[in-house]
Amino acid sequence: MTTLETTPPKKSLAFAIRSERDCDVAAREKLLDACFGADRESRTCQRLREGRLPADGLAFTATHRRRLVGTVRLWHVVAGGKDALVLGPLAVEPGLQSAGIGAALMRQAIGTARALGHQAIVLLGDAPYYARFGFAAAEAADLVLPGPFERERLLGLELVEGALARAWGMIVPTGAKAPEARGHRGRVKRLAAKVA
Repeated sequence: MTTLETTPPKKSLAFAIRSERDCDVAAREKLLDACFGADRESRTCQRLREGRLPADGLAFTATHRRRLVGTVRLWHVVAGGKDALVLGPLAVEPGLQSAGIGAALMRQAIGTARALGHQAIVLLGDAPYYARFGFAAAEAADLVLPGPFERERLLGLELVEGALARAWGMIVPTGAKAPEARGHRGRVKRLAAKVA
């Protein structure tokens, strides 16, 4: 288990970043609903996660006073013929979004992906926010998603120089499939699955 203790400078809020656990599923789903709305499963990037498990060792939560307040996960994809990861969703409890939790989750996710030997990460998000972590639209300029998306929000980060060079075409999921099970809105079906 990877743990990073940090106290962000903006607020005196202590929180911990750790690997996601099976017991985090309900709280994570509640947080994602609060941040992205109940229709979040209809979004384009969900097509890359649907029915899949996150990449091994690349699902993290942030906790504050033993309560889950942030989450980020990475998933295996092929991005225009190149092996990569897709990051998302990144979510932080709305009242704590200026405490540095999102940045700490991003640093943990990127650092661990690099340490595990992954070569590139793509995501769909706000370019000014993700630019500080090295993400750029130019790295994903020739990639497309399986559904509607805003071109300027598709970003890439090479963990190894040239990893996205000549990457062209559709981003498709390649990660391990989650076991089938029944559950509320199709989300809880992965509760029994091993979490990274």
